[in-house]
Formats: sequence, C-alpha cells, structure tokens
Amino acid sequence: MTDARGTILARIRSATASGDDASAFAAIPRKYRRAGSLNAEARLHLFVDRLHDYDANVVETSADALPRTIASVLNSHAQKNVIVADGLPTDLLPDGFAFRTERDASVDDLNHCDGILTLCTVAIASTGTIVLTHGPGEGARRLTLLPDRHLCIVRADQIVETVPEAFDRLVPFATHPLTFISGPSATADIEMTRIRGVHGPRFLDVALVR
Repeated sequence: MTDARGTILARIRSATASGDDASAFAAIPRKYRRAGSLNAEARLHLFVDRLHDYDANVVETSADALPRTIASVLNSHAQKNVIVADGLPTDLLPDGFAFRTERDASVDDLNHCDGILTLCTVAIASTGTIVLTHGPGEGARRLTLLPDRHLCIVRADQIVETVPEAFDRLVPFATHPLTFISGPSATADIEMTRIRGVHGPRFLDVALVR
C-alpha cells in the first residue's frame, strides 16, 4: 500500500511540476477533427436528426413567428404556468399564459410549474447537444433541473457541427458553470429499463429558429 501511495504521489508531483504550463498545453497532440465539413443546411438536418434520436420534440420556425410557435408548443402540452429565465426578451412571450420570471419563482414553484422557457449559447449537431452558460435568458442551474418540461430556443447560427467548435465558442465562459443537454433526462438501470426525469426534465422541446 505504501509503495502504491508513493507511486501515485510521485506521478502527481510530476504532473503538477512548475514550468511553462501554456507551452506544455500547446504541445499536447490534437489529432482529432476540430472543424466541421457540412454546409449550413446539412448541419441543421444533422442536429434535428440527433434530437429526434433522443426523443426531443423539434419545431422549426422563423424569428417573426417565434412567439406564435412558443404558444403552439405550450398549448400542445396544456402548459399555462410557465417559468421564464431571467433576461429572456419579453417580446418573445405570447399572450394567454401565466408566465412567471425566474427571480420570482421558489423551489416549490419550480417543482410544480408546467415547464420552463430558456435560450441557449451554442448547440452541437454531431451530438445533438444544447449548451447553456446560464447567462441572461438561460436561467440558473436549478431552473434546468427541477421542472418536468423544458422549451429551449435555438437559433440556426448557434449550431456548430463538432464538439471542438463548440468549445471554441465557449472560451469566454471557461470559468462559468455550464449545462450540456442531450435530449430529455433519462437513465437505464441494470435491467436496461429506461427511466426519464432522473437528472432533469423528462421532456425537451426545441424551437429551432432558422
């Protein structure tokens, strides 16, 4: 046990030894694909296809029609009591709903609301992933964990093809808490029984603005 401990500590000391960390980081081989090759339309198609694989509901819309699209999605699930992320533009909100701002919502409100509405920062086509940096319009972390249904607005220009491209866009948020969403929250136990809503919303709706 002592020898193993010594070996582990020696490796840690070696890995954390003082030196030019920037040069050492730059010297790491990066042979993986760092840029996409698809055109914009193919990239959108791949993103939607991946979301469908995850059982997410995708509705394509235009910027002008976005409020009507939001209303249609909410009405299709009989959602009236919806919590909106702080900083989300109010002109996107359709009439006829009991929208509540995030700042005015308690934990109990999050547990019992009909759903939430947020923006995102970037989306990854190859993995069908939506990334939130929890800035204006994207909500605090708890907003994306407790409610049962999440409606997220994704703009076409926010979609990149590969994970490295996404991380390039996320450089300004390197010290921020990030949430990566790949479809509705789900897990499977040892008997491979799929259970939704374990780590977040059971249902994900995406309003894709082209």
